[in-house]
Amino acid sequence: MSRSDAPGAGGIAAYWKRIFKAATHYASPALIAAAAVLAISAAALFVKPYVGMADNGDYFRILYSNGIYFNATDYAGQYFGYFIKHYGIFQYFNENGATLSSSQSLFVRLALRLNIWFLDARTFDIRIQAAIYLILYTVAVYMLVEALTWKAPAKRGYAIAAIAVFIFGDTAYTAYFNSFYSEALMLIMSLFVLASGLLIYRRRFNDYAMLAVFVISSLLLVTSKQQNAPLGILIALFGIFVLLARSDRRYRISAAGGLTLLLAVSIASYVLIPQEFVNINKYHAMTRGVLPDSGDPEQSLESMGIDRQYSLLSGSIYYEPYTTIDVNSNKMLTEFYGKFGFGKVLAYYATHPDQAIRMLNLAAKGAFTTRPETMGNYEKSEGLAFGAQTHFFSLYSVLKKALTPKTFGFIFLWTIVVIGLYMPSFVSAVRTKNRRQAVRLPLLLTMILLGLAGIAISIVGAGDADLAKHEFMFTIVFDLVTFMTVSDALLGRLWRNVPLRPDTAPAATTAA
Repeated sequence: MSRSDAPGAGGIAAYWKRIFKAATHYASPALIAAAAVLAISAAALFVKPYVGMADNGDYFRILYSNGIYFNATDYAGQYFGYFIKHYGIFQYFNENGATLSSSQSLFVRLALRLNIWFLDARTFDIRIQAAIYLILYTVAVYMLVEALTWKAPAKRGYAIAAIAVFIFGDTAYTAYFNSFYSEALMLIMSLFVLASGLLIYRRRFNDYAMLAVFVISSLLLVTSKQQNAPLGILIALFGIFVLLARSDRRYRISAAGGLTLLLAVSIASYVLIPQEFVNINKYHAMTRGVLPDSGDPEQSLESMGIDRQYSLLSGSIYYEPYTTIDVNSNKMLTEFYGKFGFGKVLAYYATHPDQAIRMLNLAAKGAFTTRPETMGNYEKSEGLAFGAQTHFFSLYSVLKKALTPKTFGFIFLWTIVVIGLYMPSFVSAVRTKNRRQAVRLPLLLTMILLGLAGIAISIVGAGDADLAKHEFMFTIVFDLVTFMTVSDALLGRLWRNVPLRPDTAPAATTAA
């Protein structure tokens, strides 16, 4: 072909413009984002070398009571280092009772049933669970991107979809699907909570369906992990704005019933936490929180009504094989655990602000770490180093960890900036008495409070023990809120509300 026959720059541009137009005609930004996350995650989870998470010793809490057991001969030697995908299935009576109540068991049992029906009745393949999680995650990503990009300009909508894939397709998140950690469920349900709330705000899809998703995902999030129990109260408070989004009686009764159920379940989840776990957390709250950072540990103990001799426990952990005292002894129960509750620990930090700030800054160092550094992602059969972690599609989590300021001051500033950016649209919605469009800021504020509560609960409840993993709720919230803020900035929607559907919008709608 001669030079004169070659297409010019204008012809090439026109060609790609036609391709883009055809693609956007058949696939929305939400569909593209969901499909890309599905493809990337499936490649990581289901194609060799399989990516998952090594056991840090917590798996037993969820496995045995649900009919699954460790069947690898060298399982103990693989703790922290290697991901294991196969487990045994109890064939006869299972005498193991539940060590904790968690909504995670619902998904483990579903995966176990499917495994027995379609694969094997003796060996459980954790990838069945990963497939269930991935399907739910794909739907959640679709809903979130749809809530943000519906009726948005095509080019900006697809830019937002690309950002969504960059953040939520990261294997530091999806590796949890091939594990028995509750973080996988927390991630998925957090996306559903935000997405369903935004879809109610946008009047996209059926309000009753979105309300049901909001309540159910909130219930599953709150009950996924014992430390999440207080989060239900925060969500229920935000739910008042969801309840007021519509004025018809049937909707408000449905919303009120769902929020009342959420509040009751949250309280019950906290009350039903096994005493053993309460004692473990109390131990770490004192020995890994209050005492190591105190200038006078003995005085700190006395101020809480505890014998000063227990300062010898400072810096120790509950699971140490050799300690100065039996952590399960009656003496500990009466003279240590029985002398304080988490309210006293919180009050202590409130009266010692310098120590509280130091703990918050310590927490901030791990608040932007998506996956703990101590747990490997590969099977031992891959021949990689003990604890080796995947780098496949994990640029976002690496950059976030490397570039984000590791101080609580940054977290505070981020919170103030985000709220300030959305405040004008909220004030406008209140002034025009548009209840539905007043939903967005309270929803955003609730998500932020969930993340901050995750940090506070981690510090008050367990000190610095396994802090990075305990702060996973903040990690999720930071990404969700930042993604939403960037998306609204690209669409010019930070200071103004989004117009509702023309066919059902009320007369008093905030001007664009």
